[in-house]
Order: sequence, then structure tokens, then C-alpha cells
Amino acid sequence: MNKILFFAHLKDEVGEENIRIDVAGRTVAEVKELLAAEYNLQKLDSAMTAINEEFASNEDVIEAGDEVAFIPPVSGG
Repeated sequence: MNKILFFAHLKDEVGEENIRIDVAGRTVAEVKELLAAEYNLQKLDSAMTAINEEFASNEDVIEAGDEVAFIPPVSGG
């Protein structure tokens, strides 16, 4: 089982700060596709991803027990 964390507008779109699902063995890109379809997430493909608090690429594979965070780009003003 994996804990998936959402930040900023992604948290609002999902309606939860985090969810728990099993995505072990999948790449970050595969998880992004899965979550975008399941929660109708906009712009998830442009979000930065962290696995266990370290930035990860779309090709990185998620292991059992990993915590995955999706952090969208932030615009300031």
C-alpha cells in the first residue's frame, strides 16, 4: 500500500489531502495517468513528483510502502 499526497489545486480537485492505494511496481508516469483518469485531475502531468521526500522522474518505479507526493508548479505575484 502507498500513501499518495496532493498539494495546492490537486488537493482541492481530489477532495483529500492524501489517499492510500497500491501502486507498487508502477512508474510515476503510470500512476499519474491512473490518478488523472480516476479523479479527473487537470495538469497532473506538469506536477513535480517526490517519492519518500526525494524528487523523482516519470520513469522511477514506486515500491511497496513508498510515499508519493504530487506538487504542482506554483505561480506567484
